[in-house]
Amino acid sequence: MDILTSKANGILTIEFNRPEKKNAITTQMYQAMADAIKDAESDKAVRAIVIQGKPEIFTAGNDLEDFLKNSSTEVGDRPVAQFMHNLSGASKPVVAAVAGNAVGIGTTLLMHCDLVYAAENAKFAMPFTQLGLCPEFASSLLFPQMVGYPRAAEKLLLGEAFSAQEAFEMGMVSQVLPVAELNEFAHAKAAALAALPASSLRVTKRLMKSAQTEAINARMMEENKHFGAMLMSGEAKEAFTAFFEKRRPDFARFE
Repeated sequence: MDILTSKANGILTIEFNRPEKKNAITTQMYQAMADAIKDAESDKAVRAIVIQGKPEIFTAGNDLEDFLKNSSTEVGDRPVAQFMHNLSGASKPVVAAVAGNAVGIGTTLLMHCDLVYAAENAKFAMPFTQLGLCPEFASSLLFPQMVGYPRAAEKLLLGEAFSAQEAFEMGMVSQVLPVAELNEFAHAKAAALAALPASSLRVTKRLMKSAQTEAINARMMEENKHFGAMLMSGEAKEAFTAFFEKRRPDFARFE
């Protein structure tokens, strides 16, 4: 199974489990995660959710071959959109434990989690412009709010990777830990959440997030519209072709 899910002691754990492909996410993996979060919403025994990868890799983002096979389908109709909607709207607290690379949606999904912890080897990147695309998952709204416009512009416009320590200094993650301690620490925090009154957690989370719910949903729809159109562009085709041919893309002929 490329996505492992388990429930124990009030915690749903969702784990990327495709290390041979750097945990690159396929359509089926998005569907599995979307379904797991939806199920957790109605399961009273689940009081917190943990999302984690492997010690060496969180996720390389989308599996590009699988992604391009499904590029004819409207972005809003894909399992990735279901996953975005379910994670963004989750009423129960979500804890993320990030070790290794977190690329693309591997970084943007963290903006919808409540507690984010990173290992010392974590590295984040949102290389959308490098692929001829635009930000997704409301990151164009949430990231500037989280870290300030200058830093957000640097990361989103250039698409360059940044370290766990920089993510901590920007306020994107709450704590940086040794790789060997990360998952145990994250699960301890999830266990602490699971021991608290569930109704108090739900209301507190809703009070913090409800003012932005409509704006987040609207931004995701706007991003999806542009993202879908840009997938068909010459720039994106050049970027993807260069990726598969293992060469640098040449965008000089595009305006």
